[in-house]
Amino acid sequence: MSVMGRLGTVRPVVTGPTPGLPLGQILRDDCVAAMARLPDACVDMVFADPPYNLQLGGELFRPEGGRVDAVDDDWDKFDTFESYDAFTRAWLKEARRILKPNGTLWVIGSYHNIFRVGAALQDAGYWILNDIIWRKTNPMPNFRGTRFTNAHETMIWASRSEDSRYTFNYRTMKALNDDLQMRSDWVIPICAGAEREKTDGVKSHPTQKPEALLYRVLLASTNKGDVVLDPFFGTGTTGAVARRLGREWIGIERESRYIKVANERIASTLPLDESAMRVMKSPRSAPKVPFGALVENGLVPPGATLTDAKRRWRAQVLADGTLELAGTQGSIHKIGAGVQNAPSCNGWTFWHVEAGEGLVLLDTLRQSYIAAMV
Repeated sequence: MSVMGRLGTVRPVVTGPTPGLPLGQILRDDCVAAMARLPDACVDMVFADPPYNLQLGGELFRPEGGRVDAVDDDWDKFDTFESYDAFTRAWLKEARRILKPNGTLWVIGSYHNIFRVGAALQDAGYWILNDIIWRKTNPMPNFRGTRFTNAHETMIWASRSEDSRYTFNYRTMKALNDDLQMRSDWVIPICAGAEREKTDGVKSHPTQKPEALLYRVLLASTNKGDVVLDPFFGTGTTGAVARRLGREWIGIERESRYIKVANERIASTLPLDESAMRVMKSPRSAPKVPFGALVENGLVPPGATLTDAKRRWRAQVLADGTLELAGTQGSIHKIGAGVQNAPSCNGWTFWHVEAGEGLVLLDTLRQSYIAAMV
């Protein structure tokens, strides 16, 4: 198989995993050392959630006196900005080496580190495609009242080089967003409730990312069977979502306590069949919810069957939030209109999900999802 390069030349495309890769394994090691043992051009995507270098100065307390459970682990501490920059350049260099020519990198961070990381990856030869704002529906407040509440994190999406023929599943993202172009600001709740991994009743990792976030990242920029590497694996969100979506994965993690949690978590994850994720309540007004959000969060899992109130038509839910019926694929609105030979259809009030005691309207599930967020 081949694709046309930017200048019209034909070049080969590497397909399928490189033989001998430690697929489905967590490598306990420093990320730079572990990546150095992998061959060139062997992974399709790197998702990195590196230390943020928060530079916390002492303990932080709430106004009523309670201690804030902040990130104060040794792995997030660096003596100087220079030492953090050197660490960043080292792992970015190895990540670029192991990426296939058409591979991409995602890296997430906060204002503490993301600008330094962004400059370093440009210096390393990556080509920035987007910066994505993950806007949290329920951020931690600024307890001292001295700054704006930090309600978002930033993800940089970059290709290996300027001329990379990277994967972007545009139509999938549009379908996930109710037939509207997916924007670069994503409103997704933080990891909470049943999804939050706990050890002896205490959260296992201070910065566990929500699976809905990784679901969208992997669905946007990888295909089934692609190899995704996470050099800061933590409790395994990337691995769990990769398994769920039929992607191969490799994890790298130094801390044995996280590896234990991640292995147990991924082992219990079923591909494309996961119970609904709980979200924390927020006093904020709820954002517009596309059907794709229900799919991402497992409320209507891929493979589920939707039907109309009289059970005349049955459509299957696909991983990108589209429906398939009689060989035709489209949004809940498009397929609903098609089966009725109508110019338009409100899919929320037309389609139902089979439940234990009958049918549940999609709009009922949407309202329940919204109610859990506000």
